[in-house]
Amino acid sequence: MLTKKKWALFSLLTLCGGTIYKLPSLKDAFYIPMQEYFHLTNGQIGNAMSVNSFVTTVGFFLSIYFADKLPRKYTMSFSLIATGLLGVYLTSMPGYWGILFVWALFGVTCDMMNWPVLLKSVSRLGNSEQQGRLFGFFETGRGIVDTVVAFSALAVFTWFGSGLLGFKAGIWFYSAIVIIVGIIIFFVLNDKEDAPVAKVQDAEDAPKNPSMTSVLKDKTIWLIAFNVFFVYAVYCGLTFFIPFLKNIYMLPVALVGAYGIINQYCLKMVGGPIGGMISDKILKSPSKYLCYTFMISTVALVLLMILPHESMPVYLGMVCTLGFGAIVFTQRAVFFAPIGEAKIAENQTGAAMALGSFIGYAPAMFCFSLYGYILDLNPGLIGYKIVFGIMACFAFCGAIVSVMLVKRISQRKKMLETAEA
Repeated sequence: MLTKKKWALFSLLTLCGGTIYKLPSLKDAFYIPMQEYFHLTNGQIGNAMSVNSFVTTVGFFLSIYFADKLPRKYTMSFSLIATGLLGVYLTSMPGYWGILFVWALFGVTCDMMNWPVLLKSVSRLGNSEQQGRLFGFFETGRGIVDTVVAFSALAVFTWFGSGLLGFKAGIWFYSAIVIIVGIIIFFVLNDKEDAPVAKVQDAEDAPKNPSMTSVLKDKTIWLIAFNVFFVYAVYCGLTFFIPFLKNIYMLPVALVGAYGIINQYCLKMVGGPIGGMISDKILKSPSKYLCYTFMISTVALVLLMILPHESMPVYLGMVCTLGFGAIVFTQRAVFFAPIGEAKIAENQTGAAMALGSFIGYAPAMFCFSLYGYILDLNPGLIGYKIVFGIMACFAFCGAIVSVMLVKRISQRKKMLETAEA
């Protein structure tokens, strides 16, 4: 699939993608310690995530203009090191407003400066027929890195007493790792070493200075962006499976952190290859795969609403929530792959990724706060049922958009084949 040199670069990019989000995603392994030592409610944690996402969304729009221009080694290494330094500041245990400030800056360092450039770098490693597998393996690799780093941080937390000192030590561990990766990327990454496998357009047909207007006018890119939007709106709800199991199923606190890591990271290892292989090898279309899984997600969420959770054993509840989470992670593994499937011009891929991220990740601006406040205002099982219902609506809308995307890509391919004939 890839040469040894490209596999080495792929591994480096995976290491970057698997470490930079550990601090912004501190809630995944340390949700309960965050509430206790940062003195935050569900809604306030949701607010921090939403502030982060607001800055991220604006940042993605701005990154449209530099994702294809600035040297990757500088933007990626700086973003990693800056993220680590913000983590160091977190160990001072800032108040609520300090938390909001840090999570806002995470939106700049992790998302605006890093993510679109990282996605473009991964996409350039393969041709249009390899995108599903490429992004699937990327998510798998991120899942492996995520899991190893997160469980290591949890071990550090436990080693230092599972209290305030342990929480600080876990943050220090995350900060050190991401700074080290930033230094490695600065000295190892070469911007000229991964030329794209195949150009989508002939050089004479491609605009020398691709206008952002052409990307904004491309309906296919907008459909891809809204596909990502609805996947991410559902994905945001996975965070609240953690308090769901603790409050409804009475999951022991010792298992809450481990479940959070499995829910957010281990599932990437399952979802990545499954989503990539099915979309490329069986359906031969990432967009079709997203369509079918949106339909499955809608049904699964309705079932979660009507199951008798209060009388079900805890491990059955874990299986149900993790099973649904696995479906969502197969979607996350390939939701940018339709950009390659649609044969977007290589010199517009960075801008397309940035626009897709700008629209696609927008749910995080409001979903975390929305879900968190619903749970705070509706204690008990009823609050979670409302959240599951909203997630089901998002999944249903995603199914509609993905049907439109499948048709659009089919039409686009026919037009390209006619033009080449």
